[in-house]
Amino acid sequence: MGLFQKGMQSVLKSNFLIKLRHWEYWPFEVVYLPIFAYWLWLSLKARSLLFFSASNPSIENGGILGESKFGILKRIPQELVPVTLYLKAPANTGEVLKAMQQNRLGFPVIVKPDIGERGNKVEKIENEDQLSEYLQNMEADFLLQEYVDKKIELGVFYYRYPGEKSGKVTSVVVKEMLSIEGDGESTVKELILKKDRARLQWKVMKKLWHHQLCHIPACGQMIELMPIGNHCRGATFLNGNHLINQKLEQVFDEVSLRVEGFYFGRYDIRCDSEADLYAGRIKIMELNGAGSEPAHIYHPGASLMEAYKVLFHHWRVLYEISVANHKNGVDYLSFRDGIKAYKKVLAVNKKYR
Repeated sequence: MGLFQKGMQSVLKSNFLIKLRHWEYWPFEVVYLPIFAYWLWLSLKARSLLFFSASNPSIENGGILGESKFGILKRIPQELVPVTLYLKAPANTGEVLKAMQQNRLGFPVIVKPDIGERGNKVEKIENEDQLSEYLQNMEADFLLQEYVDKKIELGVFYYRYPGEKSGKVTSVVVKEMLSIEGDGESTVKELILKKDRARLQWKVMKKLWHHQLCHIPACGQMIELMPIGNHCRGATFLNGNHLINQKLEQVFDEVSLRVEGFYFGRYDIRCDSEADLYAGRIKIMELNGAGSEPAHIYHPGASLMEAYKVLFHHWRVLYEISVANHKNGVDYLSFRDGIKAYKKVLAVNKKYR
């Protein structure tokens, strides 16, 4: 390969061009610009910029800003929730290990900020050393959660209008963890850099895998690079809407009717099979309110125009549910209180960056 060809290949493989070619990587502010204009229109109709705060009366600010993950999990039927501990910062390793022992929790565990978003500071902790390192860099209150060792991770978007007994599942995203496949010749480092999705995570990968970067995996050997099912952590979001049917909606009607004051949002769940999913044999790791998305739109190669159709529909539903709740006596968050909530989130985020 000539010098020019190598140079062109390097340019085409640059992180900037990878992101430019795939809108799923574009900045939130760019993708959501048309939605921002629609939000302003809906705000005029509702006479409140923060109308969405009334969407889920039992969740702080409707679940769009500064809500406590632990507070939401406590409202979900506990047989469906993995063991989850709320721990105040700063916490030392001995205190956390004692709490784990008291609650019969062993490694691995998932740790995450109680107030956080987009996978920031969510980690799978395998041992005491990793726990100690995490705690040294965590100054905000956090959750320690039982690791749910089930085969399938999904995000199920559900909404129901106030006063109705049944709702709709409008989106299912299947989360495929970031991984590489060995070819018997390339090192772990080379395999990471060959795969666009992994290459974008290189700064994190070289730290996590520094002991094995020169290792050559066997042909066909699969290596999971990142166990966290978050898009900004390298997970692939696949369109799982073929899983939507009456059985699925019945499962999430039954669950959601037991979560008082919840009408709009996404369940992040794990299960072992489709049969278990339709039987309600699931574990709910998180429930996200008004700030959540129908994440199947991020399927690789999906049309941006189709994504906008989905997003506009969901924002219209969010508006209708919020207005209905407001008519039933739920207050909209005032602009002043919204600013306070935003400052609170900024203050928390500074503690774990």
